[in-house]
Amino acid sequence: MVVSAAVAALQAALAAENAAIFGYGVAGAHLTGNSQAAAGQDWTGHNQSRDTLTAMISRLGAGPVAAQASYQLPFRVHDAASAMALAAYLEDGVTRAYLGLVAVSDQRLRHFGAMAMQAAAQRAASWRGSTQAFPGLSQ
Repeated sequence: MVVSAAVAALQAALAAENAAIFGYGVAGAHLTGNSQAAAGQDWTGHNQSRDTLTAMISRLGAGPVAAQASYQLPFRVHDAASAMALAAYLEDGVTRAYLGLVAVSDQRLRHFGAMAMQAAAQRAASWRGSTQAFPGLSQ
């Protein structure tokens, strides 16, 4: 069913947004100045995206996936450099998750997913200091 594919893709994006919200809380605690402000802005953006996805999923008649109480981080975050690496990692995960939306049949969802991927890839490049050929995908 077309709707179930869309719901599954939206749920995956929502799960990635929830993980990013958690991760930015960890990263922000190790940042200062402009980097901390950028992390706060990204955290707020992920919260807004979470709310948008939650509403979209509900409109399709499904229950949005709940955020986990905590998430396993990919590595120990102990300073600004590791916090910035975590932020880039989180954005790569968000980019990957939105990739599922560009494969659904609904043109509006494909556009939404493509724009969200672009924004996440730009944030990842900002945190990383460089771009990747295929943002969000394993190289």
